Amino acid sequence: MRKSCLHGQDNSLSANFTMKASMFFKKNLLKSIAAITALMAANAGFAADDKLIDSVYGEYAKGVKVQMLRAGVTSNWDKAWFVSNGTQLSGYWDASIGGWDGKSYRNVPGQHQKLWDLGFTPVFRFENTNKLGFYAEAGIGVHMLSKLYDNDDNRLSTHFQFGDHIGVGYVFNNKWEVAAKIQHFSNGGYKKPNSGVNYMNVKVAYHF
Repeated sequence: MRKSCLHGQDNSLSANFTMKASMFFKKNLLKSIAAITALMAANAGFAADDKLIDSVYGEYAKGVKVQMLRAGVTSNWDKAWFVSNGTQLSGYWDASIGGWDGKSYRNVPGQHQKLWDLGFTPVFRFENTNKLGFYAEAGIGVHMLSKLYDNDDNRLSTHFQFGDHIGVGYVFNNKWEVAAKIQHFSNGGYKKPNSGVNYMNVKVAYHF
């Protein structure tokens, strides 16, 4: 009887801790979103002078019964490797905020699941030395989801996710950039279920 009571107390404490952790996460996620949004707005005006931010971008992405809108900023590493015949390998930091909209929540058609995604990614880019024209890139970063994704039989059991992508794009002389990417989200097998989520992304960016 005593063991049963203790077991019940343990379950109650565990549930209480989980609820408080979830509330703490959501509260601080909103603060993080607000802070990053403010940072983006504050730096956009003087990015050309101090180069803290080198570009801003927007993306639209579509997966199986899910879509995403994302905004982000990038900061170049100002490093180059394997410079040869007018090409080089370089890279940049990418910070982003995205909104997901699943259209089959818990595998029920028409039921939506909306969540936020905060991401930070180091990206390697193979490009021309003048940073114009065609390029190819790849990156793998960390993402934090505001909810556990459960859409169209695809489930992610953790808020923390890895996001990797490969892409190609073109930077015009007027500093505008267009790109297409394939992106995959998963927790790397840390916890099951981990079905993974795949997106096809289109991107438009402007460089300062």
